[in-house]
Amino acid sequence: MKKLVGVIIALLVILLVIILSVVILGDAMGIERFQTGENPLLRFGFVVIGGLIAFVVYLATRENKAWEIGTRQVVWMAIGAALYAVFSWLFNGTVFVVPSLSQVSLRPAIAIPMFFGYAFGPVVGFFTGAVGNMFGDALTGFGLSPQWSIGNGLVGFIAGLVFLAKDRKKGMNNLLITSGVLALIAALIFFLNQTLPNMLFFDVDNGIFGDATISMFAGISIIVGFVLVVLVRFLVKDEDVAAAVTWSMLGNILGIGFAAISDIWINGFSPAAAIVGEFLPAAGPNLIFAAILVPIFVAAYASVQRQSGR
Repeated sequence: MKKLVGVIIALLVILLVIILSVVILGDAMGIERFQTGENPLLRFGFVVIGGLIAFVVYLATRENKAWEIGTRQVVWMAIGAALYAVFSWLFNGTVFVVPSLSQVSLRPAIAIPMFFGYAFGPVVGFFTGAVGNMFGDALTGFGLSPQWSIGNGLVGFIAGLVFLAKDRKKGMNNLLITSGVLALIAALIFFLNQTLPNMLFFDVDNGIFGDATISMFAGISIIVGFVLVVLVRFLVKDEDVAAAVTWSMLGNILGIGFAAISDIWINGFSPAAAIVGEFLPAAGPNLIFAAILVPIFVAAYASVQRQSGR
């Protein structure tokens, strides 16, 4: 019962933070950076869907100790969300912009919810990604996109599901296959858009990208990132590092995929536009950062634990 209450409270707090940010600061006080833009009900609908996905996973695995939430986890939620908000703000904006349909920048900070999910559990990862992204966007001055914040939350949430794996090595290998197939499909859609633009699904010549030019970097970054994760999986001897990076990869693909696909309904994008114009520019660089930065965080955390005797 304690686990159930803790998970429900955490999910409700995430929902409450999003609602209060938009309704009070955005609508009532008229602060532009806290406004959501068009189709707010649909945006909140996907927020609820994301929360329900997390809750269903909890119900299916509720006996696992990964769902225990105490004072320690609450402290890490606050720290993780604050760090993610600040570092998202530092790297958001126009300096590190990636050509896309929306506001996408190179974001090494994505490694923060990945690490916090892996180190402290899926609920901590969810809170870190969702709340941190909300306030990171607000600090930057972007209009809020609650469904993208939930997508960021799912990145950390799925990274934390490593605690549920009974056979870590087998689980990592299965994740590599699953993630590799998804990455290959996304990259294939990108390159088909370059060579067969008049096909029904791969329609990029009729203005669906507006003035945005989707660079080749978007198409190849997810493959480069996947290759880097594979190298970490098989060349790094520390199983904790390999597991953290592998689960973070799946979290990135599914979490950012959830956010991008939601814009098919929210913004009226075609599937090709959502995948090529939003998913790839965001998820590809994220995957590269996951392969490089998550191992550093995990190794540093392990070193601190050894020094403290924990």
